[in-house]
Amino acid sequence: MELATAVPSPYLVPTDGRFDLAAASTAPPEDAPGKKANQEALDAAVSRLAKLQDKLYADDRTSILLVFQAMDAAGKDGTIRAVLSGVNPQGCQVFAFKSPSHEELEHDFLWRVNRALPERGRIGVWNRSHYEEVITVRANPQFLVNQRLPSRPPSLAQLWTQRFESIVDAERHWARNGTVILKFFLNVSRDEQKERLLARIDEEKGNWKFQLGDLEVRRQWPQYMAAYQDALAATSRPWAPWYCVPADNKPFMRRTVAEIVVATLERLELRYPELSAEQKAQLGAARAQLEAD
Repeated sequence: MELATAVPSPYLVPTDGRFDLAAASTAPPEDAPGKKANQEALDAAVSRLAKLQDKLYADDRTSILLVFQAMDAAGKDGTIRAVLSGVNPQGCQVFAFKSPSHEELEHDFLWRVNRALPERGRIGVWNRSHYEEVITVRANPQFLVNQRLPSRPPSLAQLWTQRFESIVDAERHWARNGTVILKFFLNVSRDEQKERLLARIDEEKGNWKFQLGDLEVRRQWPQYMAAYQDALAATSRPWAPWYCVPADNKPFMRRTVAEIVVATLERLELRYPELSAEQKAQLGAARAQLEAD
């Protein structure tokens, strides 16, 4: 049975393939609340998420997978940190997917993420993901050489279509087996990214975040936007929805992501385990023993 997890949101990418990234806003709506209100709403969502995570862990039937994709300096790390600030680390696991290792290149492109799927009862976070194979690799097709594919379709366009199909099938399989999938594209504008990259250069404490490779990726902005456009349109499904969240305003972005996660968890039928009569009797006996100690 497929889990329809998409919650209503103005930032939900349609699941029928109709999506225009160029028309998606990178800034909050004009009537959006200010920084203080966003922080208060984030705090409230974080508190609710902590309680829901406790029940998710105890229920131990489903897992949550949060996928984050974005251009450099969009705020993935800070958003993950802010949204999960109240989560018990014991029930959470975070993976950051960088360039594939030699071992990973010896397998199909989904192999390394399959190994990182969250266990039942846990929240899994992927900072970048299998979508790099239809985004970064698409913008840099020379990376395909190292993948040594046994066969390739006549055109690269066909290859990306095949990978979209593989991704949709894999995510459907994960969902059928209890993984609730939420995918977030943090949609930062090119102008805002420029300001954030400049800040990393100008502020000494942020120097370590800046990499020269960021400039090369920035020069490829049109290629990356085309790749994101097609990836989001082709792979947003009820059981694995994409949310294209405005990222020019970090407080608004973090609040929005947190509220979508909480709303999704609240729709699940999570419950604490119910003890049998025999187990309750054992608890009573244990209580009597402790009181007599």
